[in-house]
Amino acid sequence: MPVYKDQLKRTISLDAVPKRIVSLVPSQTELLCDLGLEHSIVGVTKFCVNPTHLLASKTSVGGTKQVNYDKIRALNPDIILCNKEENAKDMITELEHIAPVHISDIYTLNDSLELINMYAELFNTSIQANSIIQGIKKSKAEFEDFIAIKPLKTVAYFIWKSPWMVAANHTFINHLLIENKLDNIFSTRDRYPEIDLDTMKTSPDLVFLSSEPYPFKENHINEVKTYFPNSKVVLVDGEMFSWYGSRLQKAYVYFKTLSEMYR
Repeated sequence: MPVYKDQLKRTISLDAVPKRIVSLVPSQTELLCDLGLEHSIVGVTKFCVNPTHLLASKTSVGGTKQVNYDKIRALNPDIILCNKEENAKDMITELEHIAPVHISDIYTLNDSLELINMYAELFNTSIQANSIIQGIKKSKAEFEDFIAIKPLKTVAYFIWKSPWMVAANHTFINHLLIENKLDNIFSTRDRYPEIDLDTMKTSPDLVFLSSEPYPFKENHINEVKTYFPNSKVVLVDGEMFSWYGSRLQKAYVYFKTLSEMYR
């Protein structure tokens, strides 16, 4: 029986290539589809909105934090795909009673490329995976040439309000900010801390308001400007900064367009 490791170095045993997949992470669901595995997906979360038609044809088993275990059990999956950050530990423990669980753990681009290679091995999709990886590397190299001559700027990246929360160190978002030649003013903090804007003394060059998980809109720009009057406040596509996997082929093109807006 083949034995595989996930990104937490856990081992899982599979009798054969999984044919019935439950994916509980939106960016990983998108990756599966781009690997040509849409036909094998039987269950997804309500947040798995890409491709846009997917929810109409697959069983929604809940969100990323809470799922319907009976629904998942009824789907008789061969494997369940999770993520350390997105899915709670107690949820994963319960899911392991249903089927083998593969867990991703993404902080850097290399972590993302490793996951794509892991899926290539798990699902026998090496040709498709190699094409995606080469596409990401090509797009990244072109962006690196573009960004190299740009000046370094400071940034704050907001993901939530009430309470205000930002992306800080040890996050995939922060890794991509660094690649954008942006110095995160909260890089001395960890993960996704709450911020008291009334006590803020630092005003970055840029303030990014992410489209997810909190759906920041145009009307929030003026509100944030009251706290950061000297900063340029920009709405950004949160999927481009937080969805790893095949989305990265589009992300670096988006970063170039975004940079041209604020530099």
